[in-house]
Amino acid sequence: MASAHDPLALAIDVGGTKLAAALVAPDGTITARRTTPTPAGAGEVVWQALADIVRDLLAGDPVLVGAGIASAAPMDLRTGTVSPVNIGGWRGFPIVERVGGLVPGLPVRLGGDAQCMALAEYHHGTGRGSRCLLGMVVSTGIGGGFVFDGKAHFGTSGNAGHVGHFVVDPAGPECRCGARGCAEAIASGPSMVRWAVDQGWRPGGRADGVALAAAARAGDEVARAAFDRSGAAVAHVITVAAALCEIDRVVIGGGVAQAWDLLEPAVTGPLAAWPGLEFMRAVEVRPATLGVDAGLIGAAALVGDRTPVVL
Repeated sequence: MASAHDPLALAIDVGGTKLAAALVAPDGTITARRTTPTPAGAGEVVWQALADIVRDLLAGDPVLVGAGIASAAPMDLRTGTVSPVNIGGWRGFPIVERVGGLVPGLPVRLGGDAQCMALAEYHHGTGRGSRCLLGMVVSTGIGGGFVFDGKAHFGTSGNAGHVGHFVVDPAGPECRCGARGCAEAIASGPSMVRWAVDQGWRPGGRADGVALAAAARAGDEVARAAFDRSGAAVAHVITVAAALCEIDRVVIGGGVAQAWDLLEPAVTGPLAAWPGLEFMRAVEVRPATLGVDAGLIGAAALVGDRTPVVL
């Protein structure tokens, strides 16, 4: 339980729909937060909206130990810059430098949003007790992050964990990254819905992931097949990750994972059948528990994790 005397981290979560900032205690408790819709337009417009909620949050002069930023990718930790695909005005945007100007003299750490989710779940969610964790976000896109022995693994430039762009079917649909058959092009929410519609699924109202899940639960064969197809792609990703890194647990969050009753058997069935090696079959798969707060909690954890700004 956080106390009024705990040191706080400033946590920032940058997304294409929403910008959020919070004060977070060491135990992951969010003590205050501010949010605002991500504005359209030039990069400076987006930055001003973010800076405004951070300044408002800091108006009471809290005692801070540093700032952590969770951002959509890609990014470059070596320069402290981000180029989120869902924020068109930010290309090579110097977010570490800009946030540093709001908290002068304090360390500022940067990580991917899915990497921060993994870090949050490792310390405060269903990742607790694991040694080598893969956190996955299965939503509009598919992201991921690795935590090994309590430390986030970022790779050379900070983009490790892009598991949504594992190619699971070279003859599959084109992905927005330019490749074919990426897991994201098959297993993300919009990809599932698109495939189901192409196969003849006709919802009574809006064609989205919620309607697809409802149809699957009602016994619609195409909707069920969409979840099975998505689960198989996620299982493929996990199998590759297990072979490469010997992960012992996978925590899955995001919009698609809200239909855990449908996604879980679609993932664990192939995982039980495909791998021939015992250590790959031993991977646990669990749902995330921290929800929309995971990005902020993970961003705060970056401060204690001593994530480098320049590698």
